[in-house]
Amino acid sequence: MPESMPEPQAVCSPITRSAIYLVVTLNPGEAAAEQVRGWCADVAGLTRSVGKRSQGGNLSCVCGFADSAWDRLFGQPRPANLHGFREFGPPARRALATPGDLLLHIRAEHMDLCFELATQLMQALGDAVTVVDEVQGFRYFDMRSIIGFVDGTENPEGRKAEASTLIGDEDPAFRAGSYVLVQKYLHNMTAWNALSVEAQERVIGRTKLSDIELDESVKPSCSHSALTVITDSNGEELKILRDNMPFGRPGAGEFGTYFIGYARSPVPIERMLENMFVGNPEGNYDRLLDFSTAVTGGLFFVPSADLLEDLAQRTP
Repeated sequence: MPESMPEPQAVCSPITRSAIYLVVTLNPGEAAAEQVRGWCADVAGLTRSVGKRSQGGNLSCVCGFADSAWDRLFGQPRPANLHGFREFGPPARRALATPGDLLLHIRAEHMDLCFELATQLMQALGDAVTVVDEVQGFRYFDMRSIIGFVDGTENPEGRKAEASTLIGDEDPAFRAGSYVLVQKYLHNMTAWNALSVEAQERVIGRTKLSDIELDESVKPSCSHSALTVITDSNGEELKILRDNMPFGRPGAGEFGTYFIGYARSPVPIERMLENMFVGNPEGNYDRLLDFSTAVTGGLFFVPSADLLEDLAQRTP
């Protein structure tokens, strides 16, 4: 990363064993907005304080703001590509938008670290916000999702991850920032487990045990892997960085995946969702959606770590 580049938030941090995802809405009144602005200067310090309590815990927190919150909290200038979550698909199979002004993506090797930091951050926000969604995610065996397939195999790494996720000169006022899109999926495990392993592999487009992509000659065009590969006009693949995690409550019959994708523009993630929910071509939708339902959806801008601290002094 160039020396002149602002310090990014922990977007490209290694995937950990535990995570907490918090989506909150901003309460009415200028006092609430002022409290959230001041909180922006405290996020890094609270993360350091909690993280020091466990060597090798890899604790981090990424904070993002939705389109509606940015205008109310910070005004102009605003990130060039920040907008509301775009819905895709017919009513029976829809990527739907749900309320959310701030996103906290907290991750660490151990849940106690995530829990303590979430507690401290929420205490600092106080009654300025209302929690609308909270999910505790966990690593499932060898990076597998609840449905049994390895997740995030094609993630970019190192400099390629930074190039795919961090804004550059295309939006100079927001360099080293990122966009993050989140969705909570619930899976019908009874129907999924009724499929043979071979049928599941055709839905995903990869082998279940060895995590090898199926040959193009046998991989269905409606498979998950076929529809989530996005290319530009030159045929180059547009990468996003996923940090998905399983979650669930077996006693309640709840089994899910929290999808979280980072990119330097919302465009590749939105194109991916359009392919999945509408189809490419239309009607050739992702067959994984026959077993998985998106119940939340939000798009957020992640400022650089430097800008996040500076936003404490911003007034709209």
